[in-house]
Amino acid sequence: MKILSVENISKTYGEKQLFKQISFTIAEKERVGLIGINGTGKSSLLKIVAGLDFPDEGKVISGKDYSIAYLSQQPDFDVNRTVLEQVFDGDAPILKIMREYERTLTLLNNSPNDTRVQEDLFRLQKQLDAIDGWDASTNAKSILTKLGIDDFNQQIGHLSGGQKKRVALAQALIAEPDLLILDEPTNHLDFNTVKWLEDYLSRYKGSILLVSHDRYFLDRVTNRMLELDGGKLYNYKGNYADFLEAKSIREENEAATYEKRKNLFRQELEWIRRGAKARTTKQKARIQRFEELNKKLSSGKPTTDKLDLSMNGSRLGKQVFELKNASKRFGNKTILHQFNLIIKPGDRIGIIGQNGAGKSTLLNILAQRIPLDDGEFIMGQTVKIAYYTQEGEDMDENMRMIEYIKETAQIVETSDGKMVTAAQMLERFLFPSYTHGTPIRKLSGGEKRRLYLLKILMTAPNVLLLDEPTNDLDTQTLTVLEDYLEDFPGVVITVSHDRYFLDKVVEQLLVLKGEGRIETFYGNYSEYMENNTLSVTENTPPSTVNATKTQEKIKRKKMTYMEKKEWEEIDHTIAQTEGLLEEVVNEMANAGSDFVKLEELMKKEAELNMKLEQLIERWTYLAELAENE
Repeated sequence: MKILSVENISKTYGEKQLFKQISFTIAEKERVGLIGINGTGKSSLLKIVAGLDFPDEGKVISGKDYSIAYLSQQPDFDVNRTVLEQVFDGDAPILKIMREYERTLTLLNNSPNDTRVQEDLFRLQKQLDAIDGWDASTNAKSILTKLGIDDFNQQIGHLSGGQKKRVALAQALIAEPDLLILDEPTNHLDFNTVKWLEDYLSRYKGSILLVSHDRYFLDRVTNRMLELDGGKLYNYKGNYADFLEAKSIREENEAATYEKRKNLFRQELEWIRRGAKARTTKQKARIQRFEELNKKLSSGKPTTDKLDLSMNGSRLGKQVFELKNASKRFGNKTILHQFNLIIKPGDRIGIIGQNGAGKSTLLNILAQRIPLDDGEFIMGQTVKIAYYTQEGEDMDENMRMIEYIKETAQIVETSDGKMVTAAQMLERFLFPSYTHGTPIRKLSGGEKRRLYLLKILMTAPNVLLLDEPTNDLDTQTLTVLEDYLEDFPGVVITVSHDRYFLDKVVEQLLVLKGEGRIETFYGNYSEYMENNTLSVTENTPPSTVNATKTQEKIKRKKMTYMEKKEWEEIDHTIAQTEGLLEEVVNEMANAGSDFVKLEELMKKEAELNMKLEQLIERWTYLAELAENE
């Protein structure tokens, strides 16, 4: 069994400690999601596991033949290479042979009578035959096509940023390593491509470690979650939904512990104030306990450690935007054709469609950054726009955070009428006071995006234009942003590939079909997909009817005496099994590099997981029967 073990690693950048003495293992076929607030060190941890960076202390252990492929958030390519040359770049033997074969094939096309090149090609063909390389070559081109890359000989330098990310993703998938490490793999992918990637990873033979803001993607791909929080690493069994449930329980317990510490701290503080002198060992011990409590409380995290985006917006009149017979073309490509649209106060609109359909162009038209070719664009006099773009804005990297925010406002008014300073707003955005003087160049990519989001919201807008707002933001920031948008009194218009975000935020969709065709749908993304599925499969197959009848028969069936007894005890049995499973997971985390023990624990874990699945299936069956009692 192939296992990767991370033992007691720590990492610090400058004065900021990302994590300290964290440990975990990744077993065969595990799908591990890594989450945490921007700046906690998720990408740094991925690079350390991939061998591209080194920890300050601790080590990463794996077998000699253990292979890893890594997808970076921002791939760095040789712009003069072709797509195929880049995809076949790697140390795996099959990739080396395929790379040489493609190069030799190009030489032969240029010099078809060169006998030496012919011999080289024949030799490489035999090598590919020996290792079943033809399947790998076909698979490589199939993956590229699925990811929307059709011209395999196109130079990397001619690709967009999104296309480069897809080539990098294809390169990682084609390598088929023991561990596939993916940093934000769904960025720049449309809905259909994300769905294809979910299916591909569900069949993947190796292990996966990934960071993603796409919560549906995490929910459908992962079977284990790791959370970086306050320099510590927390381990959760299950997918994203399981993580949310377990995290809420953990935070409730931590809050209770924090309150107990505060009460004890008050007692100790009162004792200290009474003028206790450290003359005896007992008194010294008590003073030491006071100092330890003080340290724990100052480093602890009460429940107020959350983003707060409650800021007042400007008043919005009855008229927002109107497009009349609007048309827009770029060369031979039609974005809008005699399009009519009225946007009203309170509208929540999502813009979806394939890459290149013109989603960002439509936002830019509404923001008056791009003019129409024909037609009329009308904007209400009270409209005050905040435009969150994919690229962000050019930040002065040497400017300090507090200076950057104060450029917009020194003080803002919150929705409850309170006046809040720029420094306080930074703290509400999880930038502690001691970081406010930090130059922007020292921030992570996600922290810069969070800072940029704060700045545009501080302008007190009444219309928000959001272009891919979920890219590079952590899930906690997104959750609170979604809550803010729910209460936002103005208009929200967003382009997004994030299905979860669209489901929570929008009530209407503009679906760009290409060639200027735009469909309007009232509802969120899941409702749109369900509507499309129903329209395709209007006639219910006989097998579905039979299955429904069978379920109805089950529901009408009464419980036997033994089933009633089993129903009374099954919750306790499930809880016991979950407890045993948690114990095994904790033992695995502490097993370090003892691979023999790890293998035994993993077998036990698999057995308990199977038992738990059977119990849950049985619980579902008995619950249906119990409803009819």
